[in-house]
Amino acid sequence: MDRWQGKVAIVTGASSGIGAATVKELVKAGMVVVGLARRVEQIQALKADLPKEVASNLYAFKCDIAKEDDILKAFKFVEEKFGGMDVLVNNAGAYENVDLLVAGNTSALRQSLDVNVLGLALCSREAFISMKKRAADGHIIHINSIEGHKVPCYPGANLYPASKHAVTAITETMRNEMRNAGTKIKVTSISPGLVKTPMMDLCDEYGSHDTSTMPMLHPIDIAQGILYALGTPPHVQVHELTIKAVGEPV
Repeated sequence: MDRWQGKVAIVTGASSGIGAATVKELVKAGMVVVGLARRVEQIQALKADLPKEVASNLYAFKCDIAKEDDILKAFKFVEEKFGGMDVLVNNAGAYENVDLLVAGNTSALRQSLDVNVLGLALCSREAFISMKKRAADGHIIHINSIEGHKVPCYPGANLYPASKHAVTAITETMRNEMRNAGTKIKVTSISPGLVKTPMMDLCDEYGSHDTSTMPMLHPIDIAQGILYALGTPPHVQVHELTIKAVGEPV
């Protein structure tokens, strides 16, 4: 991670779960981190878990990834304060436990697409523009899912697997565009299996899964996978990294 010392990272969905764990690990690794989320107070609270000498390198910015204006304001803030950014972790995700073919579910379906697909694409666009303008060999990381590669059978999946399949395709589209543009910017898709996060707790609450006996990862496991991808030499690009708990049945 030496090449990222003092460099600027943006992490979306940074208030809890994988995003919160990633924010803390990146700051401890020497990066300046801007966490984006609707609940900025939870990002600010993460400073208490950081060593005092680096806690000031964490910044919180209120941003709803489903809203383009919020995204543009966030990237403008980073541009004005730091001159640009070097790493983007697209972690924000939306999931509501509702069947695809149930009447009145339009809001839930639209949220999945607005956050998981369009929001990710818009953040990536703004990050690429910033990196390319500064000739920075940056890195964009998408937190995908094993559901981005196969569709499991469980109630309430709705557009979540479809949105993650889109992330898989977007990753390859971006890789091709970055290469064609003559840059050395990297893009990586990280596909976790089951992770103990508030989103998984939501599944338990709705009764669509019983995760109490399932082997499960922790957010820190995915954050360490991000550090691995970032820590590869400049000539190495991790296209896809799948991370599962030992014994996971999915």
